[in-house]
Amino acid sequence: MTTAAGDEVESGYAWVRLMVSLLLMTIGGAGMYAVTVVLPTVQVDFGVDRAAASLPYTLTMIGFGFGGILMGRLADRFGVMAPLMLGAVGLGTGFVSAGLAGSLWHFSLAQGLLLGLLGTSATFAPLVADTSLWFTRRRGIALGICMSGNYVAGAVWPPVIQHFVESSGWRATYIGIGVFCILSMLPLALVYRRRPPTVSPLPTAAGPAPVAPLQSVRPLGLSPAMLQGLLSVAGVACCVAMSMPQVHIVAYCGDLGFGAARGAQMLSVMLGMGIVSRLVSGWIADHIGGLRTLLLGSVLQGVALFMFLWTDGVGSLFLVSAMFGLFQGGIVPSYALIVREYFTPKEAGARVGTVLMATLFGMALGGWMSGEIFDLTGSYRAAFVNGIAWNALNIGIVLFLLMRAKRMGLFLRPLRMA
Repeated sequence: MTTAAGDEVESGYAWVRLMVSLLLMTIGGAGMYAVTVVLPTVQVDFGVDRAAASLPYTLTMIGFGFGGILMGRLADRFGVMAPLMLGAVGLGTGFVSAGLAGSLWHFSLAQGLLLGLLGTSATFAPLVADTSLWFTRRRGIALGICMSGNYVAGAVWPPVIQHFVESSGWRATYIGIGVFCILSMLPLALVYRRRPPTVSPLPTAAGPAPVAPLQSVRPLGLSPAMLQGLLSVAGVACCVAMSMPQVHIVAYCGDLGFGAARGAQMLSVMLGMGIVSRLVSGWIADHIGGLRTLLLGSVLQGVALFMFLWTDGVGSLFLVSAMFGLFQGGIVPSYALIVREYFTPKEAGARVGTVLMATLFGMALGGWMSGEIFDLTGSYRAAFVNGIAWNALNIGIVLFLLMRAKRMGLFLRPLRMA
């Protein structure tokens, strides 16, 4: 049975904590999405080409990735409130510094070091790991809700930022967001003063639950390092593919003559549908497990990327953008669930942070790579093909892991473990 502390698992407080995590992730997501909205404006302001203008996003995602490991370790040692406080300060100072930047390098460093490494990263991996420790039977849907904050941010922030960029300029908009982050996040972080409970595996009908076969010294017959390495490579591959529409849809719409505002609306629709995807995928994962949910999302993401190749009208782009968001939104939460299925709870913060870092590196690499391909070819068509190829690599790795699970008799619904 659960321990006394474990009585709090899936309690009313656990759900309140989850809702605050959703809100904090939504606020913190501004650090990642703001730069995609201002990309065309920054390109003109600093007089650079598309690849150079994509560099701040790339550095933000690299900082975000490394910050995930750092913040995950801080959360494992001191509790999640400490990285959240640090993240509030990082976001506030990062937005203000970027808004005052006199050169592209100043802007890029503010994005990478302050907004990425110290800011947004604190509102992602630590909150995901923390949520996984407060839920057992409903862990999949809980992680889906928590990580929906990343897409709520994507649905809410782009049109808001675009409005203020047009009315007040991107610099004033950045400074205003920085002030808002500090004033809103510091009080919310106080909710996390209570440390997560320690729970035991769920009991079975025949008595106390045995040690989970999934959380073994050789998960799937692989060393922990090998399994984490494969998941990390898969994370890079799927997110290189994912980044093409997410990072460049605003610029793509501008190139097609639809305007940046229309592109911001499409990004909002895309990420809004991602919210639905994360909730539905969380429910699916609670029934079929993380690996098969990851495969489902990856295959559907490939289908949507292929459809972008044949779409260049406003209405059809809105439709495909919505489909892309609906198809790929559950992919990244699946990695967090897989980690919790195959690794022990004491490693949650560091291992979740490492795998999520890989997905963010994929977003960083893909964002830069798509801009570079555009500069070389003069269009985004080759960039979409590049994304499809990376997505195929991700599918291959997931199929390999699923075959090993089937061979070892683990091709069943995973046990809900602590």
